[in-house]
Amino acid sequence: MKILSIETSCDETAISIVETDGKEFNVLGNAILSQIEHHKEYGGVFPTIAKREHTKNLIPLLRNVLSESNSLNAKDEIWHPEKKEVLEKMLKREPELLKQFLEFIPTIKTPDIDAIAVTNGPGLEPALWVGINFARALASVWDKPIIPVNHMEGHIFSALLQDDFKMPKFKLPMLALLISGGHTQLVLSKEHLKYEIIGETLDDAVGEAFDKTARMLGLPYPGGPYISALAEMSRKNAEYTQTDVEKIQSESTSSLRESAHEVKFPRPMLYSNTCDFSFSGLKTSVLYTLKKIPDLTEDIKQKIAKEFEDAVVEVLLAKTKKALTKYGAQTLVIGGGVSANKKIREAFKEMIENEFSKIALYIPSKELSTDNAIMIAIAGYFRYKQNPEKYKNQNIELKADGNLSL
Repeated sequence: MKILSIETSCDETAISIVETDGKEFNVLGNAILSQIEHHKEYGGVFPTIAKREHTKNLIPLLRNVLSESNSLNAKDEIWHPEKKEVLEKMLKREPELLKQFLEFIPTIKTPDIDAIAVTNGPGLEPALWVGINFARALASVWDKPIIPVNHMEGHIFSALLQDDFKMPKFKLPMLALLISGGHTQLVLSKEHLKYEIIGETLDDAVGEAFDKTARMLGLPYPGGPYISALAEMSRKNAEYTQTDVEKIQSESTSSLRESAHEVKFPRPMLYSNTCDFSFSGLKTSVLYTLKKIPDLTEDIKQKIAKEFEDAVVEVLLAKTKKALTKYGAQTLVIGGGVSANKKIREAFKEMIENEFSKIALYIPSKELSTDNAIMIAIAGYFRYKQNPEKYKNQNIELKADGNLSL
């Protein structure tokens, strides 16, 4: 089965064509374009800009993917007027995309694909709508079924995919820790493609906490990689001295020197009886600490980044351990953009090896940890195979759901 997949949930525009028999996934074509440079000045993703960039990028990316997969073939057929009218209705909110669509799609033959998979949530609704309307337009012209895909389910399958792009025979119950800029969830799966959220953040997502802390430290967006780099530098220091960190006295402008171990942040909800998370208090603690420091040197930034990252990792480990024990999971999946974090990856590998050696651990490659269309194709395939008739007879009036749950 060949699936063309589309991902526009946030600030990456991505398209792929994946061929699979359910055991091995062969990526015939793949393209992704990040919008980070467009959002840096805002310190986060600006929905209107994300929508605009998706509108501009989808046709060029589709052209690249079709060319890479040897599916780009010219034709001279003239469209019927009613087909154009349908497209104008579907893409009326994306005039730039409509213009590019009408200039390109009528000039090529229908590619050899069986279905179109598209993210319909969760995410930024203006961005989601662009991808959905594009998928609907392609499905209408090419007469292909559409498979709506939950973005978070995509992250689960991207983690399960092996380096050789084969799908393992994982055991259930499966526990998934999904950590990204918008989500921090523990998800239990006792049956294939059925999920129960057993823990989630009560405020900030872990990726959001990384970005906000980075902003307080004057680091660029997205902040996660910068925090991790500084933390790694701090760990590589052989010793800490009394001159490592500066601190203002409560009633004086003069400063005291304190050793790095005195920079200590809370581990929110570490000992609570639930599997829920909270990172707002951790972020606030960083803020109050910074207010007491007169001169934010690079050395101090490193110490704060290390303590912040250590606090996050400790909480993630503790909550996951609790869930593994309580629900008897046999498989642990860690997915989402924050799963690319080196410290998190190392900590979970060590935890499984030392404390849960009978549980299989799956973490995506760094390339597949962030948003991509390959994971949407994989999840789309398994959804389609579960009930092919559902999608063959499906009305293509899909809707974006920014808060879509597993």
